[in-house]
Amino acid sequence: MTTNLFTHVIIKNHGCNRMSISDAEAVVMQVLWDGAPRTAEEVVAALAQTDWAEPTIKTLLNRLLNKGAIAAQKDGRKYLYTPLLQREQWVQQQSEGLLQRLFGGRVAPLVAHFSERGKLSAADIAELKKLIKELDDEP
Repeated sequence: MTTNLFTHVIIKNHGCNRMSISDAEAVVMQVLWDGAPRTAEEVVAALAQTDWAEPTIKTLLNRLLNKGAIAAQKDGRKYLYTPLLQREQWVQQQSEGLLQRLFGGRVAPLVAHFSERGKLSAADIAELKKLIKELDDEP
């Protein structure tokens, strides 16, 4: 995607590090993260299983555009939508928010919570042990 004036203005106005998007908006973002740029019609087709009406999806696209989470570039008579908010940035925001809200920002109580409820598989435990060993081995 080439950067045009419209895209540049969105990036400039919404260059903040933290962006709040709703669960429904996150579903639309997933479609764009999985393959962009996409037209509104392509997003609607990708979300056919949601039973959301086309106007609902277009409203979500407009909300994301207004928040600066996506950019729109005119392509003939249609617009191509591209994510500006990166998936990794959003995942980091969501996970840090969850950790802060539920566990006071501490990871150990989160792991204990899942362990106590039998949610950690043997593979999960092995991966956690490996991560801890790597942390212990750091200078």
